Amino acid sequence: MAAAGGQPRFPFAGAFPITGSGAVDARRDQEPDAARDMAKTIYVLNGPNLNLLGTREPEIYGRATLADVEKLCRATAERLGWTLEFRQSNHEGELVDWIHEARAKQAAGLVINPAGYSHSSVAILDALLTLAAPIVEVHISNIHAREPFREHSYVSKAARAVICGFGVHGYALAITGLAAMIDAKG
Repeated sequence: MAAAGGQPRFPFAGAFPITGSGAVDARRDQEPDAARDMAKTIYVLNGPNLNLLGTREPEIYGRATLADVEKLCRATAERLGWTLEFRQSNHEGELVDWIHEARAKQAAGLVINPAGYSHSSVAILDALLTLAAPIVEVHISNIHAREPFREHSYVSKAARAVICGFGVHGYALAITGLAAMIDAKG
């Protein structure tokens, strides 16, 4: 991939407001409205305890709140020309239901921070495996540098990519990478 002037361009260059062009594929504007709306929707799902961001273990997860993460995700998606469904639940079954909803509505892709369910939920894995759309798993901390039980993620088996250790900015990277995957496919 090359930027203006023939220089190679890092695929996540548009992830942060200070870099990248954030150009949108003009072909999307030629699709019928209903199909375009469905094809342009990305789900961002957040698992248990992420509602406590900013107050729970800030030395690990930082001081940004879930509302801050949602603002970052919406700004990133909007800059790339995507719409966003952003949700959080402490309940495994509700996350599974939202994954099924993303499948039924033919979402273009899904970003998931399964939090503690990464290491224990076969139900979430099974639901994710039903999606035809690409999935990116994101973690705020580097799960591989923490307790041994956190190093394994069931969700990773369904994910096209995994991003961890970038703090909440990992969400922007995940959305940007997901959008690049979807654009490359289309």
